[in-house]
Amino acid sequence: MIKYNQVKEIPKDYLKSRLDYFLEEDSPNGDITTEGTVSPDSEVKAQLIAKDNLVLSGINVLEAIFGDNIKLDIFFNDGDRVTNREIIASIEGNSIEILRKERIFLNLMQRMCGIATTTRTYVDIAKPYNVVVLDTRKTTPGLRMFEKYSVCMGGGQNHRYNLSTGILIKDNHIVAAGGVNQAVLGCKKLDSTLPVQIEVAKKEQIPNAIESGADGLLLDNMSPDYLIESVKFARELRKDIFLEASGGITLQNLAEYVNTGIDAVSVGALTHSVKSSDISLKFI
Repeated sequence: MIKYNQVKEIPKDYLKSRLDYFLEEDSPNGDITTEGTVSPDSEVKAQLIAKDNLVLSGINVLEAIFGDNIKLDIFFNDGDRVTNREIIASIEGNSIEILRKERIFLNLMQRMCGIATTTRTYVDIAKPYNVVVLDTRKTTPGLRMFEKYSVCMGGGQNHRYNLSTGILIKDNHIVAAGGVNQAVLGCKKLDSTLPVQIEVAKKEQIPNAIESGADGLLLDNMSPDYLIESVKFARELRKDIFLEASGGITLQNLAEYVNTGIDAVSVGALTHSVKSSDISLKFI
């Protein structure tokens, strides 16, 4: 199994800097509507309520966005399942501060919960077969750490975090390098410590990829039947080679892929086209 670093927490300094940026983007000159309608010393109590069945992600966002004058009572942890209509947290404090920050933390938490919830659905199907569910770099620019963290909260695992933390040699790299061996040698000269995966689309490409010194193969856009053949062939050449399937894998066909002998599936849809969960903030 190729192991990449996992985003199981978001550093507080990073979290604060991103939230400051988002708040400045949303209210560069203050929240005109709220400041014009709400007294500066107004206090309110609110409830954060799940409007879907979901897997929770983003409590760290909620904790980081508010100052000491806001009281938070949080009833769940990231990674917990939350049922529709359950209260996730109560928030009490200055009305203007809560209203100004409401949209930012809701937007983030809804997306993060959507990713965690979708990931858990994939994981529940794959787990009985000991197949790992991996994300990809198909993340939203500026939100990569939030999204990869949410994959972990859903029980999935992170593939390489960025282009500097793993080597994945695809067909275009091979053409540009002049062959698989040249591509692998060139990458290892730059960093011999990183794991190397090679993308293969045909069974005939497997021997050369394994012989080049790859730690794993990315079996791309193969049908389940062809994947079974390819996995068997690869294991005969090298029993411990890491085998990951990718391309066209959905919730509708996942069950056909996890029973093929692969070690992992990577699914771009965990982050690039996920439906956000519904969460609301209600003043009481």
